[in-house]
Amino acid sequence: MDGNNTIWIEKYRPRTLDDVVGQTGIVERLKNYVAAKSLPHLLFTGTAGIGKTTSAVALAREFFGDDWQVNFRELNASDERGIDVVRNQIKQFARTAPMGDATFKILFLDEADALTNDAQSALRRTMENYAQTCRFILSCNYSSKIIDPIQSRCAIYRFKPLDREAITEEISRICKNEGLTISDDAMSAIIYIAQGDMRKAINALQGAAIIKSEISEDMIYEITSTARPDEILELLQIILDCDFEASENRLSELTIKRGIAPNELINQLYRTLVYDKTINRKLKVELINNLGETDFRISEGANQNIQMEALLARCIMSAEKYKNTV
Repeated sequence: MDGNNTIWIEKYRPRTLDDVVGQTGIVERLKNYVAAKSLPHLLFTGTAGIGKTTSAVALAREFFGDDWQVNFRELNASDERGIDVVRNQIKQFARTAPMGDATFKILFLDEADALTNDAQSALRRTMENYAQTCRFILSCNYSSKIIDPIQSRCAIYRFKPLDREAITEEISRICKNEGLTISDDAMSAIIYIAQGDMRKAINALQGAAIIKSEISEDMIYEITSTARPDEILELLQIILDCDFEASENRLSELTIKRGIAPNELINQLYRTLVYDKTINRKLKVELINNLGETDFRISEGANQNIQMEALLARCIMSAEKYKNTV
């Protein structure tokens, strides 16, 4: 398959707003801006891989046509997050006149929540001073990290994680184009590991397609180093049975033999717990609290193996407390 010579997340990146899947309401409003030939400053917020950057580039393409590349610039704020990037690169682009028939240019600032507060304050002034020649589109994962003066100057669009239907539609289209066959179980596995992130879904598909053109469920879990949902349920049940030795063995099998990252395992346990309606609510609260504490400690640099063992110990102590009420 010649498609494997290219990165599929770029090969299949939507070129127009109509190609963007899963964000129907936002796309309709962005198309209204194109029709009106007018644009306010925008703030796109939401998790990774759900179409923020793609929508910004597609919007610029539709606004400027063939001149889009000279009137559109993309910067990543996480590369240079200080005030100098605002004073130099951003200000220099914003102050120059648009090219061709365009009445303004667009500057897309990705990961804007990585900017320091001083840099954001400088950006606010730049947005005010050059509003006639330049419109800003800011993208972030956490809008709470953007200072209020910037938020109040932007139309805010909250992108949602992509649902099952949107991911199924796009993965099916790619499979058809690349000559792949995919089972229903494999599609469900891709949706499970993606968690609404289209980039994850497409990368998982391409990783499996390199091995074989017939995509199976086992291939998806193997190449993404993800535990199957039934394996997580089994580990959770062992914990609820208060069997520390068996849970240790299961944990060792998943993290050491299978190479599943501890934070990924914590995430999967959390997802399983949240949707399990059979567990005593007080026990569920304690278990989620234990997961949160372990996740925080690992993120702060604590030893992963010790923290995962401690997680099992705390969860089993909690299960012991509520054993007769589960």
